[in-house]
This record gives sequence, structure tokens and C-alpha cells, in this order.
Amino acid sequence: MRSRNASSQQCWMLLNLLLALAVGLAPVVIALAQQPAPHEDLLTLSGEAGRSGGRLVVSLRAEPKTLNPVLATDAPSREVIATMRADLVHINRATQLTEAALAKSVKVSPDGLQYTVTLRQGLRFSDGQPLDADDVLFTFRVYLDESVHSPQRDLLIVGGKPITVHKIDAQTLVFQFATPYGVGERVFDGLAILPRHLLEKPYQDGKLAQIGTLSTPANQWAGLGPFRLKEYVAGQRLILERNPYYWKTDTKGHRLPYLDELVFLFVPSSDAQVLRFQSGEADVISGLGAENFSVLSRQRRGYTMVDAGPGLEYNFLFFNLNDLDGKTAPEVARKQKWFREVKFRQAVSAAVDREAIVRLVYQGRGAALWGPVTPGNRRWVDAKVVHQPRSLDKARQLLREAGFTWTSGASGDSALIDAEGRPVEFSIVTSSSNADRTKMSTLIQDDLKQLGMRVQVVPLEFRSLIDRVMQTKEYDACVLGLVSFDADPNSDINVWLSNGGTHLWNPSQTHPATQWEGEIDRLMEEQLTATSYEQRKKLYDRVQEILAVFQPMIFLASPDILVGAKNTIGNFHPAVLEPYVLWNVEQLYLRNGAGNSGR
Repeated sequence: MRSRNASSQQCWMLLNLLLALAVGLAPVVIALAQQPAPHEDLLTLSGEAGRSGGRLVVSLRAEPKTLNPVLATDAPSREVIATMRADLVHINRATQLTEAALAKSVKVSPDGLQYTVTLRQGLRFSDGQPLDADDVLFTFRVYLDESVHSPQRDLLIVGGKPITVHKIDAQTLVFQFATPYGVGERVFDGLAILPRHLLEKPYQDGKLAQIGTLSTPANQWAGLGPFRLKEYVAGQRLILERNPYYWKTDTKGHRLPYLDELVFLFVPSSDAQVLRFQSGEADVISGLGAENFSVLSRQRRGYTMVDAGPGLEYNFLFFNLNDLDGKTAPEVARKQKWFREVKFRQAVSAAVDREAIVRLVYQGRGAALWGPVTPGNRRWVDAKVVHQPRSLDKARQLLREAGFTWTSGASGDSALIDAEGRPVEFSIVTSSSNADRTKMSTLIQDDLKQLGMRVQVVPLEFRSLIDRVMQTKEYDACVLGLVSFDADPNSDINVWLSNGGTHLWNPSQTHPATQWEGEIDRLMEEQLTATSYEQRKKLYDRVQEILAVFQPMIFLASPDILVGAKNTIGNFHPAVLEPYVLWNVEQLYLRNGAGNSGR
């Protein structure tokens, strides 16, 4: 999620995906494949050396909508594209740090305004055509073109100006920034380097958006990732095959990937995914809920289940703090008077039993939250944010200070009333398709009942929910969740800036509605140009502390990353950043030749 200088949540979701699309001729591909390889500056990966051969089967909850990395937004598309792409600099999903990729080196000028990128020599796309600086120039021209409408474009606007790219020679480019950019070389992660030789004409003809359908013939695609397209069967599966030109090797000098094929099965639900995994049709599984994870953990029929710990998802409750127009019903305006009272929000936070949410919603496989940065984000979590235990006494004290009192309700229960003697009643909307958040809302309903608040939970279809929150603003409170797609603070900058489109409690403000929101704006803008981690950490810590005081979002819990794999899968090391199990797909292998062989 970004605003002005930063990417949106969808942008950061897209920054974890890369694919080079291509339209070429099969005879040329075959001829090139038979030619001897030129000198290749390959990248050697550390870790366990595996064995070649076999296929790995993964299930997806829906068909990918596209294989176009410039425009893809849905999760299935992103997961597939991630196995067919490569970027200049890559964020290691295990360490959360950057590492060399297509760029052999990146040198930053002392003023932080120029990044000189040197490409590896002798690398080729999956159709055998060479990679050079012209492909990189073309790639950034596409992403920066407003008419293409690529979500990645926001990432490349720094200090209000687009990044400029200049070619020095066939292997060297200079990226010029208007101001220093705190995110540093992480800016290059997630931007798929595209094959100019195949995409330049469609781009010039204004047809780039039409490129990337699943039915595109396999011999008309090219990428720089470990796999390339082989076969698509509508409604059933997508099969990728090993890219023979892939530019990484293991410590023994064997060219990666190890697997011959990677198969994505399309299944309709999480329960269907579990059945495919239980039956042996799928080799790995991720995105599990706690209940399904427990079921699979009890059985353990030739597979291993892994709880990788909290990821980067944060769930929260927030109130409608929008500046509503004069047509707003008096009832809504009256409720907003409660919601705008900081002590009211603090009281709700004090009453919420976060530990119960972790226990009852996630069966203990999660972490309670008092801020947006989860324990899974080791570098950026602020240890100074106080983890206040649940206290109804503290909540009642805060409500009294805010002018609320209690009276006996119609049923004899204690009812909370405001300074005008009106009962405190409101609704919480949430997504009907997300059982976990519905459960959270119900638990919050019970917690607040103990304060005398009457709360109604209203599950809505997801699109209707988002329409109410972002468009009509017709809601009281809402339980939602967001996922940071990088550990860096900029992945969520559009949530924290007051003019951000996903500043959920009051989005797209022309001017900060409150002094503390203006302070967050200043801190987030300042950390964008701070050049050291220590400076940025201090600034972002302060943002977290302001959020903890003013509670525009009442942070609830983060689920653990729950995954599984057959015992025959080598180098299976799940991460808490997406993609959770395929982030090192080029190093996954089948022990003793085991694995799926049928379709």
C-alpha cells in the first residue's frame, strides 16, 4: 500500500511476483536451445545440494487470471508468476534481507541519488535470447508508462518525480532518484524484467494488456525464472517445466532448478486443498487455517506439518472517523462523537481479550497484537509498544473520564450511556467469507457487552464490505485484516499517510484531520528519505507509538503461517513472507526420485 512515493498494498503484493512474457517463434526457440552457451555469470546458491528430476504438485484455490506480471493482482496469478520471473535485486523471504539477483552489483552514490546497476553477463531468457541493458530500459519504460496502469508505478515515483534510467553499456545502467530513497535497493525486488524482443511491439501497439492469457501457446512465452510455461488445461491445471537457461547453480555447480515440472492444480476451496494433500495428489500445502492444520497434524501420513510462526498479517477493529457530509443521519453523527473520543477507543482496546482471540480463533497458533508490526517482522517491531493485558476496570475508568455512565437496562443488565443519556449501541461489519474475522467480531461483541455496550455483528459479502468502508462510508465499526508484503515499513505507507487510499478509518484526506495524523505523515515522509536503517527504525518506532496511543486501529492478532509438505520434499524451508513455501522453488527437490508422476 502506497501513496505518492510508495506502493499500495496491491503494489507490494505484486512486488513479490515476476514473469517475463514473450511472443516468439518455436523454430527460433529450438535453434537457440541447441547452440552452445556463451560465458554465463551464474549465481551460486548455498544450502543442501539436491537431485534432479520429478514433478512437484501444488494446489491453488482458483485459476490465475493472468500471467502478465505488469498487471496481475490476484493471489493465484501472483503465485504462479513468482516461479517464472526474476528481478534485479531480490528480497530473501527467509532472512528478509536483499541479495544479488540479475544485478551482479548495485553501487549507490554518496548522496543516495544514483544507483549504478551492473548485470550478470551471458544470461538468457527461457527462449534462449540474451538479456542485456535494453531489456531493463524497456521494462522500466513499461512500468512508468501511465497508460499501462501498472500498480508498480507508484513505487517508482520518488520525491514526486519518476525514477529515470540511463544505459551506460550493454551490462550497466544508472537509476537516478529525485531524492534519497530509504527503501534502498529493495525498490528493485518484484519488478519483473521483461523481454524487449517479444513485448516491444505489443507495447507500441497498445496491446500489452492483452498479453498474458493462460491459453497463450507455451512456445510464445519467455521468462527469467526457474520455470517456463508448458501446458494449460482450463479448469484443471497449469504445468510449468524446467527453464534450461536458468542462471543459478547449487554449490556443486549443477544448474537449477532441480525439478523437471511444477504443476498447479485448481481447486475450489481450502477444504478441497486439504483433501488433495491428504490423498497425495498435492505435494505441498500452505495458507492453512488452524482447524485444518490440526486435522492434518494428527494424521501425519508421510508428510510433515510446520508452524512457521506469525507472518505479516495484522487484524484489527476500527471505527468510522470519516468527515461525512451534511446529509449524514443524526444517528451516525451521534455515534461518531463517541468514536472520535480517544478514551472511548482506548477503553474498547482495554476491554478486548486478545489472548482469547488467539486461543479460540487460531487455536493458539497466532500472536496477540498491540500494533501493526507482527513478531514475524523482526527488524521493524517496536519493543517499546506496551502490551497492556486486558482490563475491564481500566476500560471503565477511561469511559468515566470520557463522560460515560451506566444505568440498568431493560433486561436488568448494566447499560452504558453517553453524556446525553443515550445508550451506546453500534454495529461491527466484517467479511462473511472470512470465518476467522467473523469469530473475532463475535468475541469482541461479548467483550464489549461486559462494558454495557450493545454491539451487533453484521457479516457482509467482501465486495459489499469494501464498498461500505471505502465508498459509501455507511458503517459504524469494522473488523478487517491487512498483509504486509515486505518487512519494510513502506509496504504499508498508504495505510498510515492521511491522504492514503487505504487509510481505512478516514481515507484520502485532503489535509490531516488530526494533529497526530499530521505527525504520522511527517514521520513516514521523513523515513522515506532517511538513508540508514537506524534512522528509519527510530522514525517508524515513533509511528507505532502514536498508533498505540490514539488507537485509530485496535490491533487484535496475527495468525501463524501454517504449511505442510510430503517427507519426500527436500529443501523445504517455509518463510513468513509470501510465497510461503515456493520462495526457494528452484532448490526444492524430490528425494530418491519420489513425487507425483501422474496427472
